[in-house]
Amino acid sequence: MSTTVLIADDHGVIREGLGRLIEGLDGLELVGVAADGQEAVDRAVELRPDVVLMDLDMPVLDGIEATRRIGVERPGTAVLVLTAFSDRRRILGALEAGACGYLLKDASSAEVGEGIRAAARGESPLDPRAARTVLAARAEPDPLERLSRREREVLALLVEGLPNKLIARRLEISEKTVKSHLTQVFRQIGVTDRTQAALWAERQGFTGDPER
Repeated sequence: MSTTVLIADDHGVIREGLGRLIEGLDGLELVGVAADGQEAVDRAVELRPDVVLMDLDMPVLDGIEATRRIGVERPGTAVLVLTAFSDRRRILGALEAGACGYLLKDASSAEVGEGIRAAARGESPLDPRAARTVLAARAEPDPLERLSRREREVLALLVEGLPNKLIARRLEISEKTVKSHLTQVFRQIGVTDRTQAALWAERQGFTGDPER
């Protein structure tokens, strides 16, 4: 019996390439594709695939939230992430949302095929970089988790490119308080200035949402 697969990716060329890959592998059957996160959820419920091959950066609904919703609405389907992103927050976010595994798009065709089969067997295929991230997360906490709600808000507005004066106006606090919060943020994440903080946030997948 073939393992049925749904591809969720917003790039048509990638959907087509993955579709050809799956159709050429023994024991795998492509049953559908989705171009955004909400469509991935809808099609997973409709088609009941064994595995959803899920991208993370998609319109309408991102891959992490789509994974979470599929877990609720179609718990019998395994979600295997296949993405270009290897930052800590996306890896941990996807796994916490219920993804069974995490592969990167530079994986070989054989690795993708075996990852799908492993996911269907109830296993957890992880790219070595993702595995190292999971192990490191167990050993040391995420610096963002040490920030207060207000410090996250200040960092989020810094990521948007706002100067201290506008951050103060947006949050209805003084510029002195903004500077105090930034000093604490810089210390917690191990940087010394705004540019380094913005680059660090980008690498961590913190792109402006204080909840993430």
